[in-house]
Amino acid sequence: MIKVNNELFHGAPDDERIEKERMTYEALEKLGIDFYRADHEAAATIEDCKAVEEVLGSEICKNLLLCNRQETVFYLLLMPGNKPFKTKDISKQINSARLSFASAEKMLELVNITPGSLSVTGLIFDRENKVNLIIDNDLLNDEYLCCHPCINTSTLKIKLSDIIEKFIPSTGHTPVYVDLPRYDTEE
Repeated sequence: MIKVNNELFHGAPDDERIEKERMTYEALEKLGIDFYRADHEAAATIEDCKAVEEVLGSEICKNLLLCNRQETVFYLLLMPGNKPFKTKDISKQINSARLSFASAEKMLELVNITPGSLSVTGLIFDRENKVNLIIDNDLLNDEYLCCHPCINTSTLKIKLSDIIEKFIPSTGHTPVYVDLPRYDTEE
Protein backbone atom coordinates (compact mmCIF):
# COMPACT_ATOMS: atom_id res chain seq x y z
CA MET A 1 0.00 0.00 0.00
CA ILE A 2 1.23 3.51 -0.81
CA LYS A 3 1.96 6.21 1.77
CA VAL A 4 -0.73 8.88 1.94
CA ASN A 5 -0.73 12.26 3.64
CA ASN A 6 -3.88 11.99 5.76
CA GLU A 7 -4.66 15.69 5.43
CA LEU A 8 -7.30 16.73 2.91
CA PHE A 9 -6.23 19.99 1.26
CA HIS A 10 -8.56 22.57 -0.28
CA GLY A 11 -7.44 23.89 -3.66
CA ALA A 12 -4.06 24.00 -5.36
CA PRO A 13 -0.82 23.42 -3.47
CA ASP A 14 1.55 26.25 -2.56
CA ASP A 15 4.68 24.20 -3.18
CA GLU A 16 6.40 23.64 -6.51
CA ARG A 17 4.71 21.13 -8.84
CA ILE A 18 5.39 19.93 -12.37
CA GLU A 19 4.00 22.05 -15.20
CA LYS A 20 1.14 19.80 -16.29
CA GLU A 21 -0.09 19.53 -12.70
CA ARG A 22 0.05 23.33 -12.28
CA MET A 23 -1.80 23.73 -15.58
CA THR A 24 -4.54 21.42 -14.30
CA TYR A 25 -5.05 23.54 -11.18
CA GLU A 26 -5.03 26.73 -13.26
CA ALA A 27 -7.68 25.33 -15.63
CA LEU A 28 -9.93 24.35 -12.71
CA GLU A 29 -9.49 27.69 -10.96
CA LYS A 30 -10.13 29.66 -14.16
CA LEU A 31 -13.48 27.85 -14.46
CA GLY A 32 -14.35 28.55 -10.83
CA ILE A 33 -14.27 24.85 -9.98
CA ASP A 34 -13.74 24.12 -6.29
CA PHE A 35 -11.73 21.00 -5.44
CA TYR A 36 -10.04 19.10 -2.64
CA ARG A 37 -6.70 17.35 -2.92
CA ALA A 38 -4.96 14.39 -1.30
CA ASP A 39 -1.19 14.01 -1.76
CA HIS A 40 0.44 10.58 -1.72
CA GLU A 41 3.17 8.37 -3.12
CA ALA A 42 2.84 7.44 -6.77
CA ALA A 43 -0.21 5.29 -7.35
CA ALA A 44 -0.15 2.92 -10.30
CA THR A 45 -3.40 1.02 -9.78
CA ILE A 46 -6.89 1.49 -8.38
CA GLU A 47 -5.86 -0.88 -5.57
CA ASP A 48 -3.02 1.52 -4.65
CA CYS A 49 -5.62 4.24 -4.15
CA LYS A 50 -7.70 2.63 -1.37
CA ALA A 51 -5.99 4.67 1.36
CA VAL A 52 -6.38 7.81 -0.77
CA GLU A 53 -10.12 7.13 -1.04
CA GLU A 54 -10.33 7.09 2.74
CA VAL A 55 -8.78 10.59 2.93
CA LEU A 56 -11.04 11.87 0.13
CA GLY A 57 -14.16 10.22 1.49
CA SER A 58 -15.06 9.17 -2.04
CA GLU A 59 -14.11 6.52 -4.61
CA ILE A 60 -11.53 7.16 -7.31
CA CYS A 61 -12.58 6.90 -10.93
CA LYS A 62 -10.97 4.31 -13.23
CA ASN A 63 -9.57 5.92 -16.41
CA LEU A 64 -8.67 3.84 -19.46
CA LEU A 65 -7.23 5.02 -22.77
CA LEU A 66 -8.46 2.69 -25.49
CA CYS A 67 -7.93 2.56 -29.23
CA ASN A 68 -8.99 0.64 -32.29
CA ARG A 69 -6.65 -1.93 -33.81
CA GLN A 70 -5.22 0.57 -36.32
CA GLU A 71 -4.54 3.13 -33.54
CA THR A 72 -6.46 5.78 -35.47
CA VAL A 73 -9.37 6.31 -33.05
CA PHE A 74 -8.86 6.86 -29.32
CA TYR A 75 -11.24 6.78 -26.36
CA LEU A 76 -10.87 7.91 -22.77
CA LEU A 77 -13.22 5.80 -20.67
CA LEU A 78 -14.24 6.98 -17.19
CA MET A 79 -15.87 4.35 -15.01
CA PRO A 80 -16.19 3.38 -11.35
CA GLY A 81 -12.90 2.12 -9.99
CA ASN A 82 -14.41 -1.01 -8.49
CA LYS A 83 -16.16 -2.10 -11.69
CA PRO A 84 -14.57 -4.76 -13.90
CA PHE A 85 -13.89 -3.81 -17.51
CA LYS A 86 -14.29 -5.99 -20.58
CA THR A 87 -13.62 -4.45 -23.98
CA LYS A 88 -16.48 -6.35 -25.63
CA ASP A 89 -18.99 -4.46 -23.47
CA ILE A 90 -17.98 -1.06 -24.73
CA SER A 91 -17.17 -1.96 -28.34
CA LYS A 92 -20.80 -2.86 -29.03
CA GLN A 93 -22.17 0.34 -27.46
CA ILE A 94 -19.94 2.73 -29.38
CA ASN A 95 -20.08 0.78 -32.65
CA SER A 96 -16.37 0.22 -32.76
CA ALA A 97 -14.31 -2.69 -33.84
CA ARG A 98 -12.40 -4.49 -31.15
CA LEU A 99 -10.64 -2.13 -28.75
CA SER A 100 -7.36 -2.48 -26.92
CA PHE A 101 -5.36 -0.36 -24.51
CA ALA A 102 -3.46 2.50 -26.09
CA SER A 103 0.30 2.57 -25.67
CA ALA A 104 2.13 4.71 -23.16
CA GLU A 105 3.57 6.68 -26.09
CA LYS A 106 0.10 7.48 -27.44
CA MET A 107 -1.10 8.45 -23.96
CA LEU A 108 1.75 10.93 -23.62
CA GLU A 109 1.26 12.25 -27.15
CA LEU A 110 -2.52 12.71 -26.90
CA VAL A 111 -3.14 13.85 -23.31
CA ASN A 112 0.37 14.55 -21.93
CA ILE A 113 0.02 11.84 -19.29
CA THR A 114 1.97 8.71 -18.41
CA PRO A 115 0.41 5.39 -17.34
CA GLY A 116 -0.91 5.45 -13.79
CA SER A 117 -1.76 9.16 -14.05
CA LEU A 118 -4.47 9.05 -16.72
CA SER A 119 -7.37 11.35 -15.94
CA VAL A 120 -10.14 13.41 -17.49
CA THR A 121 -7.99 16.44 -16.60
CA GLY A 122 -5.62 15.45 -19.41
CA LEU A 123 -8.24 16.58 -21.92
CA ILE A 124 -6.86 20.12 -21.52
CA PHE A 125 -3.92 18.89 -23.62
CA ASP A 126 -6.08 17.30 -26.36
CA ARG A 127 -6.64 20.55 -28.22
CA GLU A 128 -7.34 18.77 -31.51
CA ASN A 129 -10.01 16.52 -29.96
CA LYS A 130 -8.32 13.32 -31.03
CA VAL A 131 -9.64 11.54 -27.92
CA ASN A 132 -13.32 10.63 -27.63
CA LEU A 133 -14.64 10.82 -24.08
CA ILE A 134 -16.83 7.97 -22.83
CA ILE A 135 -18.46 7.97 -19.39
CA ASP A 136 -20.09 4.96 -17.78
CA ASN A 137 -23.54 6.00 -16.53
CA ASP A 138 -22.80 4.41 -13.13
CA LEU A 139 -20.44 7.33 -12.43
CA LEU A 140 -23.41 9.70 -12.60
CA ASN A 141 -24.67 8.22 -9.32
CA ASP A 142 -21.74 9.80 -7.47
CA GLU A 143 -21.65 13.37 -6.19
CA TYR A 144 -17.90 13.63 -6.74
CA LEU A 145 -15.38 12.54 -9.32
CA CYS A 146 -11.97 11.70 -7.90
CA CYS A 147 -9.10 11.76 -10.37
CA HIS A 148 -5.43 12.67 -10.73
CA PRO A 149 -4.30 16.18 -11.79
CA CYS A 150 -2.27 14.65 -14.66
CA ILE A 151 0.17 13.14 -12.13
CA ASN A 152 -0.31 10.14 -9.86
CA THR A 153 1.10 11.70 -6.68
CA SER A 154 -2.07 13.70 -5.97
CA THR A 155 -5.76 12.96 -6.33
CA LEU A 156 -8.53 15.54 -6.65
CA LYS A 157 -12.11 15.42 -5.40
CA ILE A 158 -14.33 17.53 -7.66
CA LYS A 159 -18.11 17.81 -7.86
CA LEU A 160 -19.17 15.65 -10.78
CA SER A 161 -21.58 18.36 -11.92
CA ASP A 162 -18.61 20.76 -12.28
CA ILE A 163 -16.74 18.21 -14.39
CA ILE A 164 -19.77 17.56 -16.64
CA GLU A 165 -21.11 21.12 -16.89
CA LYS A 166 -17.92 23.22 -16.78
CA PHE A 167 -14.67 21.30 -17.21
CA ILE A 168 -15.48 18.95 -20.08
CA PRO A 169 -17.17 21.66 -22.22
CA SER A 170 -14.13 23.91 -21.66
CA THR A 171 -11.94 21.27 -23.33
CA GLY A 172 -14.17 21.09 -26.41
CA HIS A 173 -15.11 17.46 -25.77
CA THR A 174 -18.61 16.01 -25.69
CA PRO A 175 -19.02 12.83 -23.69
CA VAL A 176 -20.78 9.72 -24.90
CA TYR A 177 -22.50 7.80 -22.13
CA VAL A 178 -22.51 4.01 -21.94
CA ASP A 179 -23.90 1.35 -19.64
CA LEU A 180 -21.19 -1.10 -18.72
CA PRO A 181 -22.46 -4.20 -16.91
CA ARG A 182 -21.48 -5.27 -13.43
CA TYR A 183 -20.41 -8.87 -13.17
CA ASP A 184 -21.41 -10.84 -10.09
CA THR A 185 -19.02 -13.66 -10.88
CA GLU A 186 -15.98 -14.02 -13.06
CA GLU A 187 -16.80 -15.21 -16.53
